[in-house]
Amino acid sequence: MTQSFDYIVVGAGSAGCVLANSLSEDGKHSVLLLEAGGADSNPLIKVPMVSGLIYFWKSINWNYATTPQAHLDGRAVNWPRGKVLGGSSSINGMMYMRGHRADYDTWAGQGLPGWGYADILPYFRRSEGHLERPADAYHGTTGPLAVVKAKGENPLYGEFLKAGLAEGFVANDDFNGPDQEGLGLYDFNIRNGRRESTATAFLRPAMGRDNLTVWTRALATKVILENGRATGLELTRNGTPVRVTAKREVILSGGTINSPQLLQLSGIGDPEALKRAGVTPRVENREVGRNLQDHLGVYLKYRCKEPITLYSLFRPDRAISAGLRALLFGTGPATSIPLEAGGFLKTRPELDIPDIHITFVPGLNLETTRAGQGQHGYLINFYQLRPESRGTVQIAGVDPTVAPTIEPNYLEAEADRRCMRDGVRLARRIGASPALARHDAGEISPVTTDLRDDDAIDAWVRAGANTIFHPVGTCRMGSDEGSVVDGELKVRGVRGLRVVDASVMPTIVGGNTSAPTMMIAEKAADMILGRPALAPAVLAP
Repeated sequence: MTQSFDYIVVGAGSAGCVLANSLSEDGKHSVLLLEAGGADSNPLIKVPMVSGLIYFWKSINWNYATTPQAHLDGRAVNWPRGKVLGGSSSINGMMYMRGHRADYDTWAGQGLPGWGYADILPYFRRSEGHLERPADAYHGTTGPLAVVKAKGENPLYGEFLKAGLAEGFVANDDFNGPDQEGLGLYDFNIRNGRRESTATAFLRPAMGRDNLTVWTRALATKVILENGRATGLELTRNGTPVRVTAKREVILSGGTINSPQLLQLSGIGDPEALKRAGVTPRVENREVGRNLQDHLGVYLKYRCKEPITLYSLFRPDRAISAGLRALLFGTGPATSIPLEAGGFLKTRPELDIPDIHITFVPGLNLETTRAGQGQHGYLINFYQLRPESRGTVQIAGVDPTVAPTIEPNYLEAEADRRCMRDGVRLARRIGASPALARHDAGEISPVTTDLRDDDAIDAWVRAGANTIFHPVGTCRMGSDEGSVVDGELKVRGVRGLRVVDASVMPTIVGGNTSAPTMMIAEKAADMILGRPALAPAVLAP
């Protein structure tokens, strides 16, 4: 017997869990939430310190990888995406960052009314439950999503901030406030020393509702189209084929890879590309899977003279003790993630807004440790905020279990290569400033010979740059007929079908993408239910 629901949401990630909560809240509508992965029951998901490890756990991961990248010395880049309740919010770095107000005003300026900064800020505030800041024009304290400010207890955080200020950069106590530019301590989605994901904040409180059904191990394989309308889904649940129908809407929240993949598998996309993959075209939209954008970063690594870095925690007995303290009591060093200090800076003074996001880590990353360099050290990471390079996601065939081809086309644009060069020089300036340099026991990478000219810096970047895990854009929202979805996130050419996730961003936001994805879902829920939009914020210019 085919089961029927008012709304079917595909993907229980950063957007899907928010939608499931909002759409089922009043009890009037039946909602089915599908997740291809399993429950977020692994206890280590809760421990903030180990987030760098669980990025790559195969059991809770889609384990994607890009094609070999022409501008990264032919390297393929691993692209972890969460395959578990909470999606990537269950494996990410938990940084709560909204992006620059100009990012959203750019969307509005592209013909998308209602998506300017004043329009979307109330949705950030509605979901935010900041546990330390008072409620004000920029922050909420009563929302379901816990937010805390980093403590910055490791002494090297303070040394990094001093070094940055000595180099002429300004201090900033609130990157989600009136101005993003400057250096300081970040906000994180952590509650009582444990990870706060969309599963814990939004889905868990809704799980007891009679009108909400959650299926895990449920892989959507095709949107059912009848007379120009999405009427349901074909899927496999625990390997068994199942068909479900939607009386109102099907909503894709699978993310920047899975949402365009499902559209293409359903015959929605570029007709020629679909035919090559063996799929019969149903709705022509050549933009499906295009406009892919991601943040690309590099790591400047230094040895440390004193035993004050995270390497002290690498001993098995200390690591186990710290993990148990975090799980059982919500206390100790494992209750924070070692990305607590940094900020948003301009690599050139003539720029209107920051073009890089820089972060300090009082330890070396796992790649460095595995390379036989286990020692006390620290690193400075940065990434370009608004890359101009664009890529694609395209199915390779009709099998929904086969990963699509992911071509981010990193560093294709000269402007991106210039920003990375400028960023390396800026990060080196901070690293060489006396407050931080007094701890420096020698460079690990880059070394001086890697920096002799632009070509040398480019070569160093090509050899080591990596994703910052922020892919967006493959189901672009726009006012033009060529966009995948319109300003209400409705798929063009199909009734009863929307996309609600990071894939709808027309341009990448200048910062982490988790909180903006939740905001998109908050706003979309009002659209879907026909509720009036929240009143725009009134802010100083």
